[in-house]
Amino acid sequence: MFSKDQLEYTQLPLPDRQDLSDAEMLQQAEAYRDLMAKRHTVRDYSTRPVDQAVIEACVSAAGTAPSGANHQPWHFVAIQDPAIKKQIRDAAEEEERKFYAGGASDEWIKALEPIGTNDHKPHLEDAPWLIVVFAQRYGTFDDGTRYKNYYVPESVGIATGMLLTALHMSGLVTLTHTPNPMKFLGDLLGRPDSEKATMIIAVGHAAEDATVPAVAKLKKPLNEILSVR
Repeated sequence: MFSKDQLEYTQLPLPDRQDLSDAEMLQQAEAYRDLMAKRHTVRDYSTRPVDQAVIEACVSAAGTAPSGANHQPWHFVAIQDPAIKKQIRDAAEEEERKFYAGGASDEWIKALEPIGTNDHKPHLEDAPWLIVVFAQRYGTFDDGTRYKNYYVPESVGIATGMLLTALHMSGLVTLTHTPNPMKFLGDLLGRPDSEKATMIIAVGHAAEDATVPAVAKLKKPLNEILSVR
């Protein structure tokens, strides 16, 4: 992507601009808030397929996220192949069994009780798509030499949040899954050593009998998450 002989600052007029009234801004903000309040983490998926073009559009949206030095240190692997999904489930469940069998502290296990999770992860096969998010610790110039990426966790976190939002706005449901360790994902998916898997996102349509934990609807009120000075 980057060439050593093109590392210079140039500027252009702001290409995209919104000019909304105060009332329009508030209307847009409240509409977005209300839409995102309907986003739920779902573990029960229907067999309804999702067109690849939808996944591509959502990943393209994620790719517009801001990043340190504009290095865009992320890569997304979208998986539809049932055989690969099964391999991911098998490997993830092996790690989860270790977690629930003593790898996690008693406090952590207790904190998860209201969520109802365990080492059984059928959504990793049931969901029509899995998207694995990779963070790129370093990149390469066009001549093959390395360059450092900056603010990688922050940049990838922003892009991942934008991806989840895009998927929700497309009418899909998601589940974020972070087995630990996740090195098996890089090996399984043939990603380079410069990349580290950060998350698996199950994507699809909710099953007719899908449920969510009641505690998931308990969100902190605004006065607990916002201070105005």
